Amino acid sequence: MTYGVQFGDLWPSIRVSLLSEQKYGALVNNFAACDHVSDELEQLHARDFVNKAHSHGELEPESGQTAAPSPASWACSPNLRCFTFTRGDVSRFPPARLGSLGVMDYYLMDAASLLPVLALGLQPGDTVLDLCAAPGGKTLALLQTDCCRNLAANDLSTSRTGRLHKVLHSYVPQDVRDKSRVRVTSWDGRKWGELEGDAYDRVLVDVPCTTDRHSLHEEENNIFQRSRKKERQMLPMLQVQLLAAGLLATKPGGYVVYSTCSLSHLQNEYVVQGAIELLANQYNIEVRVEDLTHFRKLFMDTFSFFPSCQVGELVIPNLLANFGPMYFCKMCRLT
Repeated sequence: MTYGVQFGDLWPSIRVSLLSEQKYGALVNNFAACDHVSDELEQLHARDFVNKAHSHGELEPESGQTAAPSPASWACSPNLRCFTFTRGDVSRFPPARLGSLGVMDYYLMDAASLLPVLALGLQPGDTVLDLCAAPGGKTLALLQTDCCRNLAANDLSTSRTGRLHKVLHSYVPQDVRDKSRVRVTSWDGRKWGELEGDAYDRVLVDVPCTTDRHSLHEEENNIFQRSRKKERQMLPMLQVQLLAAGLLATKPGGYVVYSTCSLSHLQNEYVVQGAIELLANQYNIEVRVEDLTHFRKLFMDTFSFFPSCQVGELVIPNLLANFGPMYFCKMCRLT
């Protein structure tokens, strides 16, 4: 009922896609024999959607205009390769294998989950915080960029940080984990602004949410169970607190990306607006939402985007491109 109102005529299509088999992407592990892995994935007729988007983005501007220089906020995080099957192709990737260098070849994930990491626009030498890091796909992607001088990966749940440790051990050699100074913690993310304020160049806030697709297919510990009603109703407040903490942990001039895998605007746009108001009123800190229209255009061939977000971008499931949902919004802390 809620999403029928929110999405109108699009909802039946989104609903049937959520109930259908999800599409995955294969994130190439740069710490494996990555050129060999890429060749193998190409032989499956999969394509690197990141490289494809950048190739299209670098083509001549329309109607012979000279291209204006792109703002720094437009930069995508570098060195990421993720293969997907083309629209309408429902082939599956084989399970990842241990490669010749002792780490796994690729990581299977919802390819839309890579968009928040790409949008964060990491630069070499950045100090990076992943505030709600488990189970670890986005943390792994952050490390693949080879930009992290320091990476703090935090998740309140110790059982979930156990999964994060497992991903790091399976995919990232020890010397790289040491070089990137990866620090895994299980602190309350809401307190991060007090613990380490003004400390990070880039912060990813991928908050706990109603995980809409997962909730449709898993009975165990489902967020929509009657016993978890209060917890579900409190989610937007928790999300605002986590995003506010992420913004407080960012250096002035640094960037934050907020993301969820929910369709709900109460957990998406409203949370962004609530956190920005909270920072303005309580801390006198100004935050600017970045326009991601160019970013949506780059990746429109691979994903279906909802056309009417007030702020940020939302990948909506579509039978021909059954990724998502994935909401993400990029902000710059100005003061």
